[in-house]
Amino acid sequence: MKTAQLNILMVMAVLCFSPTQHAQADAHQHHTAHAGNSGHDHTRPDSHAPIGVMGDHLMREGEIMLSYRYMSMEMDGNRIDQDSVDVPLAGYMVSPLSMDMDMHMLGAMYAPSDKITLMLMLPYVSKSMDHMVNMGGARFTTETSGIGDVKLSSTYGLYANPGADFLFNLAVSAPTGSIDEKDITTGTTGVHLPYPMQLGSGTWDFTPGLTYVQTFDDWSWGAQGTYTFRTGENDNGYTLGNKVDVTAWMAKQLSKSASVSFRLEAMDWGNIDGADNKLQIPVSMVPTADPKLRAGTRVDALIGINVVPRGLTSLRLAAEVGVPIYQKLDGPQLETDMVFVLGAQYTF
Repeated sequence: MKTAQLNILMVMAVLCFSPTQHAQADAHQHHTAHAGNSGHDHTRPDSHAPIGVMGDHLMREGEIMLSYRYMSMEMDGNRIDQDSVDVPLAGYMVSPLSMDMDMHMLGAMYAPSDKITLMLMLPYVSKSMDHMVNMGGARFTTETSGIGDVKLSSTYGLYANPGADFLFNLAVSAPTGSIDEKDITTGTTGVHLPYPMQLGSGTWDFTPGLTYVQTFDDWSWGAQGTYTFRTGENDNGYTLGNKVDVTAWMAKQLSKSASVSFRLEAMDWGNIDGADNKLQIPVSMVPTADPKLRAGTRVDALIGINVVPRGLTSLRLAAEVGVPIYQKLDGPQLETDMVFVLGAQYTF
């Protein structure tokens, strides 16, 4: 885990540990005046899910929220099924060694009513993958960056009770991310890169889901399940695999301004249907070029912190870091080592 990321979590843990009485009174007054149709107090730090979860709450009618998230994933080493495998990878000319993916996501939310909240998400993605030529051991890196797939989502309140919300989620992802990224490989320029280095899916994708959140005196819990399915075939002749994502979390207040959380997340995604008709790299050269080696299952364990600064109940700062506790991959495929999310949200 990066030292900078640990430092961020430690700083946020001590921020706003003892809110002023004035801030507590403002928070209570705001919640009482805007009870609406939502079942819990949004001024509580643990009333929001960990920052790695989206679509977990409704806003009040007319409210607007602006958000920023920085997401990072580190992958190192290869795995076949549940077993790690050493490089050079047998049967290939090139072995992937590691990959870093960073995403900056801007978000805007608006509530046309107390029952529904809309959200627009604009991601900027950067990817970097290190490789080794099996014969001779030479190394090279491929890199891509640019706008990813823009997503529009809605959250609708199915049921609300004091301290509880049951929500329906629906997101639509537009194919704005490039699937034609190129870079230099083994001395050759302008090479169309394999699937993991592309920036989008190339298809319109739909993600329905359900979310339940419940709060108590000084702790809360929630769960969410989503299913992403791809529609049609993209311009390069393939379709990414569908994905199931299920997560559950518990959060405990440290004070009226800060809470810590523990979350488990299970993901399962399928192989690619079809093949990229612009990809000239044979599957015998590198496993990332094989559409039948992209599926997998992973379970992550994550810890996080939410902070509502003293006197600023409209602002939330949050961070979450996690590691896989289970991975089963159609491989050889790069395995995930760490995930990290840092974010800020402001409501007005």
